[in-house]
Amino acid sequence: MDERQKALPEQRLALVQHQEPLSGPVSLEEALARALKYNLDSRVKLMEEALAMRQFDLSRVDLLPRLTMAAGYTSRNNDLASSSEDYATGEQSLVPSISSERQRSVVDLGLSWNVLDLGVSYYQSRQNADRLLVAQERRRKTVHQVMQQVRQAYWQMVGAQMMEKPLQGIISDARKALADSRKVQAERLVSPMETLGYQRQLLEIIRQLESVNDELSQARPRLASLMNMEPGVSFEVVVPENRQIHRLTMSLEQVEEAALLNRPELMEARYNERIGVLETRKAMARLMPGIEFSVGTHYDSNDFLVNKSWRDAGLRVSWNLLNVLNAPAIMGAAKAQEELAHHQHMALSMAVLTQSHVAYRDYRGRLGQHELAQELNQIEQQILEQTRNATRTDMQSRLQEVRAAASALVAELRDHHSYASLQVAYGQLLATIGWDPLPAEVERRDLAGLRESLHETDARWVRQLGGGP
Repeated sequence: MDERQKALPEQRLALVQHQEPLSGPVSLEEALARALKYNLDSRVKLMEEALAMRQFDLSRVDLLPRLTMAAGYTSRNNDLASSSEDYATGEQSLVPSISSERQRSVVDLGLSWNVLDLGVSYYQSRQNADRLLVAQERRRKTVHQVMQQVRQAYWQMVGAQMMEKPLQGIISDARKALADSRKVQAERLVSPMETLGYQRQLLEIIRQLESVNDELSQARPRLASLMNMEPGVSFEVVVPENRQIHRLTMSLEQVEEAALLNRPELMEARYNERIGVLETRKAMARLMPGIEFSVGTHYDSNDFLVNKSWRDAGLRVSWNLLNVLNAPAIMGAAKAQEELAHHQHMALSMAVLTQSHVAYRDYRGRLGQHELAQELNQIEQQILEQTRNATRTDMQSRLQEVRAAASALVAELRDHHSYASLQVAYGQLLATIGWDPLPAEVERRDLAGLRESLHETDARWVRQLGGGP
């Protein structure tokens, strides 16, 4: 416990160190750039990609011959003497003789190359190359998810920031009206049932508004977490002056085709399918006999040897006959893995087509809902204005004004929420298509470079989708 307690400050510092501080309100491009650069989930996927690259480099080393070097020293307390005996009579034929020194050192340097291992290592290296591509596609998928979450949290915070002061003002007015009602109740100027009904409606309005306020207050820590900032940090977001509405001219068939071409899940499935094919070929290679070539040079300090150093070469063929007997089972397992990868690819393709339909229909539906929310908001604002103009001094008029203000605020909140949902649906459509937020090569990896690249990419997306402000 003491060790963990001491490590806490260092861990908290490591979470947010080497990050550029905020210099003002956060725009959408700024939030996306910070998420791409600092978000821990993205960085984990980047490290997994780097690990896959290292494993691919190691697998290429396995293609090289095996070069081994050995050296040793031996010593014994007596001489290694030996004699011979006659095979027929069993009598000693030679006197004991010595052919090795008591102390000797040896050095061996050998180069060997197994053709079977070479073939298996070749297919393994190609599989690791595909696994590297799989890691890249998984990182792309994580980037799409993080960007979608940032887009949702950003627009929620825009609405929360715009509605924070009006919301607090209406809650304050409602609480003031509730306090005035209790004074009237204490003085018994109005019937108790009328006062209690009035207070009940005010409390219901306050409860609804407080619930909305609690929900809006969660937008800031959510966005801060996605940008890898401490949840309690205070910051503001840029509120766009004009709402950008993307009018789609891209057909559903074009969306489906783009999704089938670009989705990282389908790219990963293609690579897994290739890995399955290579697994079959690797299984076939293991059934072949192994041919090993070897060459070496050796040295022995034994003075009794005529040649203390020598070179040799060899050729060896080995074959595991049990693999031949198990060949049907080995090939069957490899084929099953290949077929599984193929069917997973097909299932993912169908899922992507379904997601394309859903995302396309959802965006068009959200667009219609947003237009209705705008009209409803305008009507509620006009009702509030008419109610304030007709307000009298009695309690019921005050209640009507508070209720109209709350309804107008809720309508405005729905308007902001519908626009945020529209932007989220737009981001979901982009993620469904699988378009990358950044080009293949980014000239600068700092925040400014990322913001510029994101801005250019978004403009290209708008042109391809056929929409505009």
